[in-house]
Amino acid sequence: MQFFKKSPFGHFLFIKRLIIQVFGLISHQRYRGFNQLKIEGSEIIRDLPDTNVLFVSNHQTYFADVAAMLHVFNASLNQRVDSIKHISYLWRPKLNIYFVAAVETMKAGLLPKIFAYVGSVSIERTWRSKGQSINRQVKMSDIKNISIALNDG
Repeated sequence: MQFFKKSPFGHFLFIKRLIIQVFGLISHQRYRGFNQLKIEGSEIIRDLPDTNVLFVSNHQTYFADVAAMLHVFNASLNQRVDSIKHISYLWRPKLNIYFVAAVETMKAGLLPKIFAYVGSVSIERTWRSKGQSINRQVKMSDIKNISIALNDG
């Protein structure tokens, strides 16, 4: 049944859609009012293939970049050019957008767990754990999950 369709990671898409819509409504004012989000080149997003696209964010465990990227991607795919005006783009969000995040970060509280449901591909960092420098092997399951996400979106 379409209503109970799941992502490749086992998340119900109707719940994912609802979370994106609710948090999109909450965060939209931040990017349109409180802080003006400057967007350039968003028209390129519409020309990308449906799968095997990877965007990399340079961040310090801050979820504002994930929320901003979800706004920009969905707005652009709904014909907005360098703008997130007219929030109607949230009613039919693209549900196969994923982001890479550290496992320990995505388990550290309610908000990270919600973001994890929306599209986190959680991996174990090889260089850091619990604030300490470490040196461990890359987990093949992490690479496999990134590949699954790329194949889906």
